[in-house]
Amino acid sequence: MAPAIPTAMERPHFIGIGGAGMSGIAKILARRGARVAGSDAKESPTAAALRELGATVRIGHAADHLAGDASCVVVSSAIRADNPELARAAELGIPAVHRSDALASLMTGLRSIAVAGTHGKTTTTSMLAVALSGLGLDPSYAIGGDLAGPGTNARHGAGEIFVAEADESDRSFHKYAPEVAIVLNVELDHHANYASMDEIYESFEIFADRIVPGGTLVISADQQGAVELTGRLRTRSGLNIVTYGESDSADVRVHKITPRGLTSEVTVVVDGRFLTFTVSVPGSHYALNAVAALAAGVALGVPAHNLASALGKYTGVKRRLQLKGEAAGVQVIDSYAHHPTEMTADLAAMRGASAGSRLLVVFQPHLFSRTQELGKEMGQALALADASLVLDIYPAREDPIDGVTSELIIAAARASGADVTAVHDMADVPGAVAGMARPGDLVLTMGAGDVTDLGPEILARLSS
Repeated sequence: MAPAIPTAMERPHFIGIGGAGMSGIAKILARRGARVAGSDAKESPTAAALRELGATVRIGHAADHLAGDASCVVVSSAIRADNPELARAAELGIPAVHRSDALASLMTGLRSIAVAGTHGKTTTTSMLAVALSGLGLDPSYAIGGDLAGPGTNARHGAGEIFVAEADESDRSFHKYAPEVAIVLNVELDHHANYASMDEIYESFEIFADRIVPGGTLVISADQQGAVELTGRLRTRSGLNIVTYGESDSADVRVHKITPRGLTSEVTVVVDGRFLTFTVSVPGSHYALNAVAALAAGVALGVPAHNLASALGKYTGVKRRLQLKGEAAGVQVIDSYAHHPTEMTADLAAMRGASAGSRLLVVFQPHLFSRTQELGKEMGQALALADASLVLDIYPAREDPIDGVTSELIIAAARASGADVTAVHDMADVPGAVAGMARPGDLVLTMGAGDVTDLGPEILARLSS
C-alpha cells in the first residue's frame, strides 16, 4: 500500500510538467490520487499521457495557469525566478517545492534505491525497474528517460521498493535517504554548479552519508573517481560498501563481457558463483551498468540468479543507443551521450558492433559551459567516427558565453585527425547524411538536445 500523499502534494502545480524528471513525479502523484496540474512550453506525447491520468496540463507559461487553490508549485533547477507562474505563486503565498523534495516525499516509507553517477544513471535505474518488475515485486520507479518496453519514465507500484534516478547536477540528490545507493562513476561535470573535483567528491560524500544506517553503497571498483570516493568513505560506520567491476578486488566481479552484435553476454562472480546473462545494448559500459543493478538488487535481498535472469529481459531505454530504424541499408541509432566519456563509450560500443561498417555521427553539443570546459575532449572523441556533422550548441537552460561555439569542438576534432563538417541549420542534416551514407553504414545522432528529432527525418530522406 502506498504511503499517504503529503498535504503539500495533494494539489501540486508543476512548472515544466513535460520534463523527464517532472513528468515522472506528476504521474506517480496522479496515480496516488493527487489533483495534478501543470504547464509546459509545448505540446507533447508526455502532456497527452498526463491528461489521460487526469492531470490538467496547459501549454505555455502564464500567471493564470496557476490555480489559486494549488497546494504547492513544483519546480526544477531549470525554472528561472522570473517565470510568471512562480511569481504568481509567491504573490498568493503558495510554497515552491523543488522537484527533488517532491520525489523524496514519494519515497518516504518505502525501501528505496537511488542511482547516482556522472554517467549511466538512467540506464541503470531502468535496468533495475525492469528486472524487479519482471520478478513480480511491482516496484515504483522514477527515471530520467522512457523505457523502450513499458514506454514510460515512472510507475506507481504496489510493492515496497522504489527505484529512483538521483541527480547530482544541482546537488538535489542530497534530499534522498535510500536503503541502497549506487554510484556508477564520479567525474567533473555540471560546471555551472561545481568548480572543482573536490566539490564533486564532497557532494557525493554527502549523498553517501544520507544512506540509512546499515544500508549499502554499491560503487564501481574500476572508475578512478569512484575508487577515490570509496577510499574517503571506508571509515564511515554503519555503511556497507559493495564494489563491482572488472577489478580483481571487486566484490561483484565481472569475469567476462562478450560482444554479440547489438547485445552483450556478461559473466559475473557473485559470492563465488558464476552467473551469465545477456544485456540487450552493446558496449562494456552498459554491461557494467547491469552489474551495478545486479549488485544493488542483491543488497536489497533479491537472489542474484533471479536478478541475472530478469536483467536479460531488459530491452533498453529511449535515446541510449536506441535503434530508430533502417532505410536504404543504413541503420540510424540515437545516443543521449553529451559528455566526452559518454561519447567515447558509445562510439566505441558502436565500433564493436559495426563489424567493419562505417560510423557516421551527427553531434549536437549540450550547454555552453560544458563545451567551454570539455570541448577539446568532445572533439577528440569524435575521432572515433569515420565522419561527423557538428551542430550548433544546444543551450538548454543557459545563456551564451562569449567565444564559446561548436568551433571549439570542430577544431579539436580536426586536430585529432577527424573528418568533421559544421552544420548550422538542422534542416540541412537529413540531406547531408543522405549524401554521405551508403548501404551498410551506421548513423548515430548524438547529444542531449533536440538532435534526437532528426532520426525519423534522416530515415525518410534515406528512403527517398
